[in-house]
Amino acid sequence: FAFIREIDKEKFIGRQTYLTDGERKENDAEHAWHMAIMTVLLAEYSNEPIDVLKTVTMLLIHDLSRSTPATHMPMMRRRRKPAGERIKGCRAHFGMLPPDQGEKLRALWDEFEAGETPEARFAHTMDNIQPTMLNDASKGKAWATRGVHLSQILGRNKNTAKGSETLWNYSYENFITPSLREGKIKNDTLPEE
Repeated sequence: FAFIREIDKEKFIGRQTYLTDGERKENDAEHAWHMAIMTVLLAEYSNEPIDVLKTVTMLLIHDLSRSTPATHMPMMRRRRKPAGERIKGCRAHFGMLPPDQGEKLRALWDEFEAGETPEARFAHTMDNIQPTMLNDASKGKAWATRGVHLSQILGRNKNTAKGSETLWNYSYENFITPSLREGKIKNDTLPEE
């Protein structure tokens, strides 16, 4: 219960992506829940067969390192944590659990970070497509407000197709391209249409 209580802090960690209504930004817990449901619904589009429960578990814990116990750092400092600090944060969280559970979750977190298994690749695909979908749903509000360039989106999504080429293509065509045409995303990589 100490671990369960501690991870409630994920609800206080704000993200840059607006909810579909564009009124407020989501938090890390909402982001994790959304990707877990997406994985259940979209697993058939993975490039390779995946263990859905393993992938969902990975997604539910992948951002826990942003909130080290008893710490609420400003958002930008959390996002820029070096790998060593992220690992220390995960050790602190997972160390609150009985050893067998802590080791299992830590192994899943490490697997996500490495991104080398079918489950980790698909989890990264979900982690990249979910905010892209929300940006599209909010009419590109975060992209326009922050002056996002296409090269930034493509850089963030450079490995998205490794988990699902189908979902990456869908995301590019249906979420990114319309905002690019409408000027919500700055076109810095393609010739002007």
